[in-house]
Amino acid sequence: MDSSIIILVIGAVFLGSLMRSTFGFGDSVISMPLLALLPIPFSTAVSLVGLVGCTVAIISIFSGWKNLDRSILLKLSFSTILGIPFGLLLVNYAEKRWISLILGVLLISYSVYSVLGSKRQQLTIQKEFRNTNYSLPFGFSAGMLGSAYNMNGIPIVLYGTMSNWSPNKFKDTLQAHFLFSSLLIVVSHFLSGFWTRELGFYFAFSLPAVMLAIFTGNHLYARIKTEKFKKVVLFSILLLGVFTLIDFF
Repeated sequence: MDSSIIILVIGAVFLGSLMRSTFGFGDSVISMPLLALLPIPFSTAVSLVGLVGCTVAIISIFSGWKNLDRSILLKLSFSTILGIPFGLLLVNYAEKRWISLILGVLLISYSVYSVLGSKRQQLTIQKEFRNTNYSLPFGFSAGMLGSAYNMNGIPIVLYGTMSNWSPNKFKDTLQAHFLFSSLLIVVSHFLSGFWTRELGFYFAFSLPAVMLAIFTGNHLYARIKTEKFKKVVLFSILLLGVFTLIDFF
């Protein structure tokens, strides 16, 4: 196994894990395009990101149970299960690049609207989203995109920002949902035969970098004030949109 490839894989995993540990999302959108540039099988890259994301969620969730919204988490999890089979159909019948185009435009449009739109309109949306049933289509989309492309975080991030969650609720509820969805995705990867000896080596070599990313991310998160956190999240959504569009071109 080429040592230079291992180092590049570790670097891609570290950057994604750092993003996830700091803001609660974004690991797959950071890591997947970087891993796609390397000469490793796509199935290995997808499975590695899934395993690392599950690991980050397991470690992060121990410190965040008090900030969870359990009613929303239950609805998100239920609808995520329903969306997973449709994601498998999406893989077979829809080109990933067109999905990337739609998601990229959606993310960029939302982030720009959140910055430039009137506060009155944004408050109206936040009041509407007090009805937790709005979480159902977002959870369904998370399951569908997660099983197809490891993009289960994007719909949940949009739902959290539209609902105006506090930073603690935002990060911890996301991590709890990601733990649930990641376990399902990891199992689906295993049953699909994606697990190989090569994947095991990459995962084992990446674990120290993942631990460092979690420690660093938690330190950065603790230093970000609430209003600044919301601005950084919106900027991160914009970047996610840009990275997602890159897959289209």
